Amino acid sequence: MQKLPLNQVLEGDCVELMNGLPPGSVDLVFADPPYNLQLQGDLHRPDNSKVDAVDDDWDKFASFADYDRFTRNWLKAAHRVLKPDGALWVIGSYHNIFRVGAILQDLGFWMLNDVVWRKSNPMPNFKGTRFANAHETLIWCAKSKESKVTFNYDSMKALNEGLQMRSDWTLPICNGGERLKVNGEKAHPTQKPEALLYRVLMATTRPGEVVLDPFFGTGTTGAAAVRLGRHFIGLERDNDYANLARARISGLTQAAETELLITPSKKTEPRIPFGILVERGLLMPGQVLVSPDKRHTARVRADGTLISDRHRGSIHQVGALVQGAPACNGWTYWFFEPKKGKLAPIDLLRQQVRDEMVAG
Repeated sequence: MQKLPLNQVLEGDCVELMNGLPPGSVDLVFADPPYNLQLQGDLHRPDNSKVDAVDDDWDKFASFADYDRFTRNWLKAAHRVLKPDGALWVIGSYHNIFRVGAILQDLGFWMLNDVVWRKSNPMPNFKGTRFANAHETLIWCAKSKESKVTFNYDSMKALNEGLQMRSDWTLPICNGGERLKVNGEKAHPTQKPEALLYRVLMATTRPGEVVLDPFFGTGTTGAAAVRLGRHFIGLERDNDYANLARARISGLTQAAETELLITPSKKTEPRIPFGILVERGLLMPGQVLVSPDKRHTARVRADGTLISDRHRGSIHQVGALVQGAPACNGWTYWFFEPKKGKLAPIDLLRQQVRDEMVAG
């Protein structure tokens, strides 16, 4: 069986290189392809200084038809190399992302989200003829409609201070010490911030999985992969960029312990019925539970249900009924008194049982 060139930067045409890899061999593709910006002449600031725009040959295409052929070819190769449950991210601007999106759907990819990267420090529109272009768009899609892709929901929620992560991400553009330079000039005109790739990989891969970047540039995807304990394969046709990427990544190390890279998902934790707490003597029949505001009380029954003055049922049912609410998470609504005068949520007892099950 052909071995994957893990944690290497391969030089050459990305389509040829992808077609040389085993089919169904990588977990995720992240692509930052040429945007086909169609720039017309130089752009200057109000002080007449020239803006360092993207005018490299790799971003120039003779026509939209040529760009579409290019896009279709690399997306076909990416589709081939993805595992059945693999996924792809592609980033672009208004110049290209709608064309890319249509081709993705034509090739059988299944759209999951479009994510808006809102730049907290965008370049102004110096001519004042349009809105300042302050965002780029990422498309996240599965290899097929049937793919069961990775989504680390709990990691994203934790990263967002306990709130569900939304599809609009405010992050700065790459600047300062992170921006690679050669002789004082930008090494690459479209270097992405590592925070952006960190979030993509944290959200949609697991430690040890393989991320392929067909437009590797100066190696931002590889740098984020190493830090998060993922493997990468970088494809880059420009020798200077490839060498910069190798030098950048060579000094990086991942977190020492893999468990530090994983946020446990509540969906994968063992289910603990409330009655188990009663069976194990952590709560006693007749023990009184109280609501957070101490307005409502209920007593524990021997069968693991609760009874209040007017209601009886599960911890969730009684919690909802006493509040007149449509639903209630009883684990966080009901409190017990482990020490006189101190209250704690019954969810602490559930977690205690879970920890003992894991330890056992």
